[in-house]
Amino acid sequence: MAYVAIESDERMEEGPQGLQFQSFLGTDARAANQSSNASRGYISDGPSKNAGFWTLDYYQPYFDVDTQTVLKRCYTTLLPRSQHYLSAHLTPSADLYGPFWTLTTLIFALFVCSSLASSIARYLSDPSDSSAAVLEYDFGLLSTAVALVYSYGLGVPVLLWLGLRYMGVGEWSVVEAVAVWGYGQFVWIPVSLLCVIPVPIVRWVLVGVAFVISGWFLAANVYPVLATADAKPVRLIIIFLAVLHAAVALCFKVLFFSYYVVKEVGPKDPLP
Repeated sequence: MAYVAIESDERMEEGPQGLQFQSFLGTDARAANQSSNASRGYISDGPSKNAGFWTLDYYQPYFDVDTQTVLKRCYTTLLPRSQHYLSAHLTPSADLYGPFWTLTTLIFALFVCSSLASSIARYLSDPSDSSAAVLEYDFGLLSTAVALVYSYGLGVPVLLWLGLRYMGVGEWSVVEAVAVWGYGQFVWIPVSLLCVIPVPIVRWVLVGVAFVISGWFLAANVYPVLATADAKPVRLIIIFLAVLHAAVALCFKVLFFSYYVVKEVGPKDPLP
């Protein structure tokens, strides 16, 4: 049997030159997608596309915010000029870290300050009672505060966003809705601290001030979203939200700060 020697081609051994595998869904495509989302009002740094919503990686970008930004977003809700809060303070991306800790801090403020107000009222009613100086906690109030604050601060914006999406109003994301509602409750934290003062009329004034500040903030930032709807009756939702907000404010006062001494300090409470 005869063998024939075949010369190998050096180009075949080296392989085809200049052949490279490229991805056409790389950085440029992702950047274009993020810029288009930002132009529509959505957050630009969203969750990882490879992570499911049941994983922590999905929510990690929404908690990636520094303390200085969170504090600024909190105290700016107290300013009358906060009607452009979405564009001025939640741009380029809203977060969930600040709203979550704002609501959680409010829960503990209501619980601790309510317990302290109860002890102060009991001590002023009978200074000779040594047991009145002991601070007692009603953990039933803690569960009430958790249910009330989280339901209003988290549940209401999510339900509102779902309802608006169903009606074709998509001017904001669910994260922005939760951020507006969460940061909007910041004013109740200092008010809870001041409501320890055992003067009924002072407490009512403080609750009224907090109701006006937080209500104005929510209305100024939610109504422009409602106004973008083609159906004009959608704007009437703001009336329902105002009534709901007033009910929550009344619940804060009645459930957590209705402790009075036997001999009232200051003017008589208008709502006995």
